[in-house]
Amino acid sequence: MGISKPSPAFSFLLIFALYFSFYTITPTTSSASLQDQFINCLHKNTHVSFPLESTFFAPAKNVSMFSEVLQSTAQNLRYLTKSVPKPGFIFKPLHESHVQASIICSKKLGTHVRVRSGGHDYEGLSYVSEIEKPFIVMDLSKLRKVNINIKDNSGWVQAGATVGELYYRIAEKSGVHGFPAGLCSSLGIGGHITGGAYGSMMRKYGLGADNVLDAKIVDANGKILDRKAMGEDTFWAIRGGAGGSFGIILEWKIKLVPVPKTVTVFTVTKTLQQDPGNKILSKWQMVADKLVDELFIRVIFNVAANNGSKTATTSYNAVFLGNKGVLMKVMNKSFPELGLTPKDCTEMSWLESIVYISGFASRTPTKVLLQGKSPFPKNNFKAKSDFVKKPIPESGLKGIFKKLLKEDNPMMIWNPYGGMMAKIPESQIPFPHRKGVIFKIQYVTNWPDSDRRASRHIKWIRDLYSFMTPYVSTNPRQAYVNYRDLDLGQNKKGCKSTINQAQVWGASYFKDNFKRLVKVKTKVDPNNFFRHEQSIPPMLVQN
Repeated sequence: MGISKPSPAFSFLLIFALYFSFYTITPTTSSASLQDQFINCLHKNTHVSFPLESTFFAPAKNVSMFSEVLQSTAQNLRYLTKSVPKPGFIFKPLHESHVQASIICSKKLGTHVRVRSGGHDYEGLSYVSEIEKPFIVMDLSKLRKVNINIKDNSGWVQAGATVGELYYRIAEKSGVHGFPAGLCSSLGIGGHITGGAYGSMMRKYGLGADNVLDAKIVDANGKILDRKAMGEDTFWAIRGGAGGSFGIILEWKIKLVPVPKTVTVFTVTKTLQQDPGNKILSKWQMVADKLVDELFIRVIFNVAANNGSKTATTSYNAVFLGNKGVLMKVMNKSFPELGLTPKDCTEMSWLESIVYISGFASRTPTKVLLQGKSPFPKNNFKAKSDFVKKPIPESGLKGIFKKLLKEDNPMMIWNPYGGMMAKIPESQIPFPHRKGVIFKIQYVTNWPDSDRRASRHIKWIRDLYSFMTPYVSTNPRQAYVNYRDLDLGQNKKGCKSTINQAQVWGASYFKDNFKRLVKVKTKVDPNNFFRHEQSIPPMLVQN
């Protein structure tokens, strides 16, 4: 599949700046020239018009509008500071041919492209480049159509839609269908699935990436490819091999899964004083991956005020695919230590459970999922991840709580595995964290702009990560690619990233699947057009 011949169109000229700080913009002749060339090239390579005022945003044209668009879906404020490189301009394509044309024109003009669907990359790689200048951002937020087909249990969803929008559109058509993807409703579905996409139904149905039937991508030559055209190797790679390496996702065809009309949720919070000896937490480690597949109980760790001092809390946050009565029988048999009562449980629809577990306030209307917004304010943050294969002993748990109490605003989330996750082979898709994993850990520390001690907070999370070494997976120490962590290593500036460099973080994210990802990359993008700080490198540029 290629690009249609363009019809003649009038070329508009804009003055864009490619080198500027966040607060001070200095247009240059060369950047203006590149901008003009890019727009002229787009006109020649698409037959679909793109009004400049609604598709192009540049600091030289309107710095406040540019900043608003740049910040609109950027989730980590660390990457919006003055010192962080900014794109020369942001382009919001309205049609898939605009994406095709952008690739062709970027290659022709030697301009690096970053692609953003939801802006949730933990290290800001979808809208920031520390290794490539000049660069532009292609923001896919206007490509957000969702078409659900209940008759064949499938749906097509464009990359710019959020998971919340997808869930809402499914529920519009059926109260007994769902999709097993993310817990955060503002995630962009395009990038989310490329990393795996886990959620509260992962123990029943696996990941979002395990339930993809087809896809459309734009490759490094500007061609649109579906599953048949791209081939099974590339289709394998894009479902869990992370974004920004093999092409630009235009849309996914997903497989819908059955959900009951009634699901049950609960959150039970315990302070350190209410769980002496960490007996409840220790029991959770023993049973979380062995409970019935319909039950997902994660543990969220926080710190809270306690009579003038601080204490740590553990919140057992759950979704059960069934009614309250059945849930109580399961909990009384398998996890009575938590002390769950019927009053702790609330029955609701599957869609309402999405609103609940996303963190919105009680009784928030489900239409909030169409807004593409997080219930939490944006902040600066640093995150890391681990996978646990043996229960952490009491001594380790004490050490964890001791470290949590030393940080201002830490959070840790333990997500249970087992069920379907243990049944799917490690090599079925690039996401390899399957059999043998009890739970995954996400570590987070965040701070407001008013706090100028970023280095202190980052040091704290690195120290905690180091402390956890004896208790987590080894050889390699596994990590979840959607919790991007540049501490694991990164590619060098330019096209020539080596396999040896990438192998370090590649093994953590993908284990042995990294080798196959490199082979796919070498085949589909040998010149490394799609690249970033942790993209898959091709073998042909090995030094």
